[in-house]
Order: sequence, then structure tokens, then C-alpha cells
Amino acid sequence: MTGFWSLLVGGITILAGSGLALGAALGLTGLLILQFSANGSTFVAVDAVWNVLNSFTLSAIPLFIILGEIMLRSGVSERVYAALSPVFQRVPGGLLHTNIAVCTLFGAVSGSSLSTAAAVGSVAYPELARRGYDRKAVAGSLAAGGTLGLLIPPSLSLLIFGALTETSIGQLFLAGVLPGVMLAGMFSLFVLTRALAAPWIAPQPEEQASLGRVVLQLLGLWPFLLLILAIMGSIAFGLATPTEAAGVGVLATIVVGWFWGTLTPQILARSVYQAILLFAAIAFVVMGATMLAQAVSLLAVPQTILEAVRSSGLGPNAVLAVVILVYLVLGCFFDGLSLMIMTLPIVFPLMTGLNIDAVLLGVIITILIEIGQVTPPVGLNLSVLVSVTKDDVSLGEVALATVPYWLILLLGVVLLVAVPEIALLLPGLLM
Repeated sequence: MTGFWSLLVGGITILAGSGLALGAALGLTGLLILQFSANGSTFVAVDAVWNVLNSFTLSAIPLFIILGEIMLRSGVSERVYAALSPVFQRVPGGLLHTNIAVCTLFGAVSGSSLSTAAAVGSVAYPELARRGYDRKAVAGSLAAGGTLGLLIPPSLSLLIFGALTETSIGQLFLAGVLPGVMLAGMFSLFVLTRALAAPWIAPQPEEQASLGRVVLQLLGLWPFLLLILAIMGSIAFGLATPTEAAGVGVLATIVVGWFWGTLTPQILARSVYQAILLFAAIAFVVMGATMLAQAVSLLAVPQTILEAVRSSGLGPNAVLAVVILVYLVLGCFFDGLSLMIMTLPIVFPLMTGLNIDAVLLGVIITILIEIGQVTPPVGLNLSVLVSVTKDDVSLGEVALATVPYWLILLLGVVLLVAVPEIALLLPGLLM
């Protein structure tokens, strides 16, 4: 096993450190292990890559990416934000709560943390800055709210987790609902307490909309809510597979964006083009990780680690705590999806071998990835918000403003470990 670990750590460190793309670094490391530690069994990597890319479940990923890109560019986020803005006008924190609520709703169709942060941030930040809100507080709420796009189904993270581990996508999607709502509520509770302690961060509007206007604007959200129902309802009630639901969702998003937003053929073409580029990047990492996973599996590394853990006397929760710590550290240096794909070959069989529920594990890993999205120096949500504010708020300022939300996300992981039913209730009831 010494040779394996030397090749694994050395290969990834040297190849990735040289500036090589992560997918290539993982794939080449896997091939080196297969060649020198598995008696030249490099041919099995080709079969493994073919089987993964030929997976019907994995074909849902490009469809959900296209859906998110269309939603990002079609002006729908502006309509949703305008409809929800009056709802929290009398609550301390005002439109900061709207940021969280819109990110939660937008996450229910986009599946991407970055798309959610970019779409909502581009609408919200200029408006809140104009109204005199504290700019660092605005950026922090948007960076944190954007992470919900990766947990609220449909989620690219949960989709890739399910495809690579052969875990039910439908159960994973349902398992993400209550934790996502819980975290959104915890974010809003923090905003409330922060606004009560420092009212200047969220000034009250001079004019407040009437209750009738608030209700009327909420009723106007029906096309967007219908879109969410078309995607999630079809999966939850067994009417469609995730791939079929993604296809329906793309068509429904085009219709909603065309008649309810500002979608044009040019915007649609640009959305598809950007989605192709993003999927190509994800697929490349998946290919490399699949080669590495095949090498890890062929050498029975997870089983060896599992036996070592069992003989050490550590319980499942203690091992899970170590895994969480590893994700927190690596999240500083790798983007979320790449980190998950890279670590699943060892983490998944190890944790399920210790009787940790696979669906619960998928949700926990997704939240850990969310934490990485707001952890510098790589924290992509932070970079997106710096770009959205046009450098009005620095990376360091956004990172500091996001620290309380970082702690809330970590608390969410602790709650899920202590009360797994938060994630497993809906899958148990509906599937």
C-alpha cells in the first residue's frame, strides 16, 4: 500500500501543482497507479470511463446546466426579486431577507451555487446599495444565499453524487429539501438578530406596500412556481426520472423565460453555449476521477482503510468528523464539485461501510462543498460577488461578512449528524 499512497499523493500534488487541469491530473494519476501498482491494468480505465459517460442518469447534468444558464440570462430573477421584495419590508433586515428567500427559490430551478449567486446578486446588489444598505452585509448575504443553489433540488452536486455512487437521485433530491429550508431559515434568523443589533445595516423604506399589493405580487409568481412543480413534482411523485424531469424543465424554462422574462433566440443560444462549456469542464473532471476510482477500487483501498478504521476502535461519528475536517481543509484549495468527485472513490465506500446512510452522506458532503464555496482563497461564491459588486466590496470584506454564515452551514452539518431524520424524512415518506 505504500507504493499506492506514494503514487496517489505524489501524482496529484505534482501534476495538479504543475498547472495541469484537475481532470487530467486525476486521470494520469489513476493510470500511473493502474500501471505500476495493478500490474499494468490500464485497460480497465477505458471501460470505466465509457460506462460512466454512457450513464442515463449522468445525461441529466447537461440538461440541468442548460436550465440554470437560461434562468440566469432570461430576466426571470428580476421578476422573482421584485415580487418578493415587499414581503419582508416590515421585518428588521428588510431586503437582506429577500436575498435569502430569492436564492432559495432560484436554487429550486438552477441547481448551481454560482448561477444562483450571480443571478440574484446582479439584481439585488445595485438596488440595495442604492437604498443605503451596508454593502458588506449585502454581499455576505448573497454569497451565503447562493450556496443554497447547490443543496435545494435539483442540485448538480446531489445529481453527480448519485450518478457516481449509484444512489437514488430522487431520494437525494428529496433529502435536500428540508436541510435547505432549515439553512435558509437559520440564515434569515441571523439577519434578523444582526439587524436588531445594528439597524443601520438595513434602513427601513420610506413607503411600505399595502398587504393587498404584497399578495398580488406573490400571486404573480405562479409561472415560476409552476416551473418548480414541473421539475420536482414529476420526480417526487414518480412521474419522471431526473433526466426526463430535466428535459421537461428545460422546455418549461424556455417557455417561462420567453413569455414571463426577456428570453430571446440570441440569449438562448448563448445560454446553450455556456452550458456546453461548463458541462465539458465537469465531464473532464468526471473522466479523470473515474480512472482514479477504478484504480482505487481494483486495489481494494477502501476495504483496507475500513478494516484499519474498525481495528482502531473509532466509531462512525468519529470517522465522519475526520472526513468533515478533511473536506473543510481541502475546500480551501479545490472547487466544490471537483473536490467531491476526487474524494468519493475513497470516502463513499468507507462511510457506507460504517453504516452511514448513503443519502444522508450525499447531503452532508453537499453542505461541506457549500462551505468551500465561501471559504477563501478559492471560494468561488466570494469571487462571483466581488465581480457582481464591480470591486466595490473586496474579496477580504466579502469573506469576513460571510463568516457567520460559514458557521451556520457547519452547524447545519452537526444537526444533520445528530438528527438524520431532517434529511431522511421526505425520502422515507414519498419514496
